[in-house]
Amino acid sequence: MQLETLIEQFKQKDEKAFASLYEMYAQNIQGVIYNIVRDQDTAEEIMQDVFIKAWHKADSYSAEKGRFFTWLLNIARNAAIDKTRSKAYKNKKQNLNAQFFVDILQHSDNLNDKTDAIGIGKFVSKLAKKCIEVIELLYFKGYTQKEASETLDMPIGTIKTRNRNCINELRAMVLN
Repeated sequence: MQLETLIEQFKQKDEKAFASLYEMYAQNIQGVIYNIVRDQDTAEEIMQDVFIKAWHKADSYSAEKGRFFTWLLNIARNAAIDKTRSKAYKNKKQNLNAQFFVDILQHSDNLNDKTDAIGIGKFVSKLAKKCIEVIELLYFKGYTQKEASETLDMPIGTIKTRNRNCINELRAMVLN
């Protein structure tokens, strides 16, 4: 079945279309969420919430504004970031065991395998180092532009400009 047809059926609340899109995208979406929250159970919970939210807001998706996967990814990224900023999440993370931090340190420089299941990693790796740094922080680790600015010790305007330019470069690579 063609993706456009599937999305149209999803927008019309077809449960089979929902199930098909869930099957197609759940693992990738969960991988992106995991890179932000760093907890498998939380990532799975958020991923399910993302699909429910997408189901309820399906009529807000417009193909003219972008791809369905990108729309879904934005919902997921925002939900994951919202979760990490919640008081309950912060309180839960206060008493973590040392292994949690060891895992973060060991994996913080690598894109999660699930995230790269869509194949974007090969394109990101072809970008200049300055682009890779910004894209990893903003899109794969869930940093805000302000947090990326502080981490990379750059003015926020530079982060915004670099992000826009690097995404445009990435878009050109993927579409050609």
